[in-house]
This record gives sequence, C-alpha cells and structure tokens, in this order.
Amino acid sequence: MSISSCTLRAAPAEPATSTVLQRVDGKFRNPVAMQKLGGLDTMKLMWAFAVGKPAGTVPTRAVPVLALTRAQLLAAPDNTLFRLGHSTLLLKLNGHFFLTDPVFSERASPVQWAGPKRFHQPPITIDELPPIKAVILSHDHYDHLDHAAVLALAAKTEHFVTPLGVGDTLVKWGVPTARVQQFDWWQGVTIDGVRLVATPSQHFSGRGLFDGNQTLWASWVIEAPELRVFFSGDSGYFDGFKQIGEKYGPFDMTMIETGAYDKLWPDVHMQPEQTLQAHLDLQGKWLMPVHNGTFDLGLHAWHEPFDRITALAAKRGVNLATPQMGEAVDLKQPQRGGKWWLAVLEQEMAD
Repeated sequence: MSISSCTLRAAPAEPATSTVLQRVDGKFRNPVAMQKLGGLDTMKLMWAFAVGKPAGTVPTRAVPVLALTRAQLLAAPDNTLFRLGHSTLLLKLNGHFFLTDPVFSERASPVQWAGPKRFHQPPITIDELPPIKAVILSHDHYDHLDHAAVLALAAKTEHFVTPLGVGDTLVKWGVPTARVQQFDWWQGVTIDGVRLVATPSQHFSGRGLFDGNQTLWASWVIEAPELRVFFSGDSGYFDGFKQIGEKYGPFDMTMIETGAYDKLWPDVHMQPEQTLQAHLDLQGKWLMPVHNGTFDLGLHAWHEPFDRITALAAKRGVNLATPQMGEAVDLKQPQRGGKWWLAVLEQEMAD
C-alpha cells in the first residue's frame, strides 16, 4: 500500500501546546521546563550506574517467555495484543499488525558489547513475524529505537509512523522515504481503518552526546473499530494525560511506562503512583504496565515496578493486566494475568 492510500488527518491542535512553539534553536522542549541535576547529584548518579548499583536490579533466574509462531499470530483474532518485551507490543487490529517501539537486539545500547542486556529473548524473531502494517515509534532512545531491528523490519513493514525528526533518522538509515510518516503532537494518520495520533509526553531525546532534543517524543492514541488504546512511550507525570483523556478517552486499555524510575529523574519517568494516576487521568478501563521486565535501566529491583503497581491497583480498584512475555491479551476482554514475577523471585530465593 502506498502512502497515498492512507488518509492523513490532523487532530485538533491547540496553539498554546503546539511543539512548533516548543522548538527553539533547533531543539524541542517540554511545555514545562524540567529540573536539572546539580553537579553533586550528577556525580552520584554516574557513580551509581558505574559501580554502585544495588543488588537485585537484574534477575538471577530466567524470566518466563511464551514462544510465539507466525501461525499463532495469523490465527489470532482482531483486538489481540502480544507483549514482546520492554515497550515492544504487537497489536492485531482490523486484520493487520502494528508494532510499537521494536527492540530485538541483545542490548539497549549503541554497541552490542556493552550496555543494558536483555533479561530474556523476544518471544518471536523478526524473521518469523508476519507482515507489519505499521511500526509506531515514541522517541529515539536506544531502548525504544533499535537500529538493527528497524533495518530488519524495513522489508516487511509498510509504514513507519514517528514523532517529528525521528523519521529523518530512519531515512538516513535507509528506510524508504515513502514509508515514513512523522507527526507533531495532535497530528495523526488513518491506515487501513486504524487511526494513530501522536499525543504529548514529557521526556527528552537523543542518541549521542551532541544531538539532544533534536527530535520530538510522543505518546500515541491508537483507535481501531470499536477499540481505543493508549501507548505512553516514555514520560514523566504531567497534566497532558488529563488533556489526552478529555480529547480521546475513555480507553479500553492504557499501556503506560512503569519502570526505570528514580527520585533523581522525576520529570522523565513516573513512579508507579504516578502511572496509576495517569491511567485515571486518561479514563482507562484496564492498565498494562510496560517499560519493565526486560532491561536494567534504573536503580530499583527488577521486580519492584510489578510489586508496587499491583498493590496500588488493588487498593484503588483498577483493572490491571500483567501478561507474561509472549502471552496474548484480548483488548476487549482482558485477563488479569498471573503474578509471574513472583515465581521467578521464589526461584531466586531458593538458590
């Protein structure tokens, strides 16, 4: 399908929040300025990641994975989601497959000999995946934009849908320009009956020392016939969630980041309490915590995000879906999923 057979629709924009106004001297910025770490906090943070990581940030026993085959995916009904790891989600919508933030490499890093290493292998290889209607990207960080995965997916993907500037990176890597569509906040596209709208998030971008905030970051509203879901990408907590909920809610499912948080970087990742509040702001019916269970990107125990969000959801009466990697989720009638991480913890304690 060519780009001309898509229906391009710009969602209603509000000039006060337009990222055109938020782009200054070639760099994007959040509507509300982020806190900056002081010199001492920066040194503490660098030391913690270099040599001072606490115990338990990486599981010592295998994270369970349900292997997937192409035949299983093709046989799955519409409105099914498969969690492949971290923030990589495969959605079957209106007869087609949509893939968020695909990361399949061994490490979320500019090099494959160092950096955060996967806790588990993906439930399926890129070669085994069926044709992908669209890859949906939230921003350009290494744990969300995997160079090797993009190149491998290019041959089987019709559309790459990105925030402003991220698409230019894909074109530089060799993805055909005609397959790339990039959007400002509140803009979107309808592809074969599935509407994708880039919505605000509070984060930052950059893949090197000198390209900070030259590309935009975004969350995504995904609308299929009789279904509406939200994918957060990465974000700190901000009033944008309430605004998105007012414009596009309620959502059948919200997939919101819950992991790699810390009090030293409160503006760009949410504590579990904030994840839950974002879900409520969005008017979500079910919450799936993502951005966890695959990479060691924080200073908390690998299982802590699951422990905390599960307790919070139970206390507030929020429906929570916690599928294993590779497990199918019916987006119209989700199942809660077992507390699979507790079995891993039991094995760790038995060692």
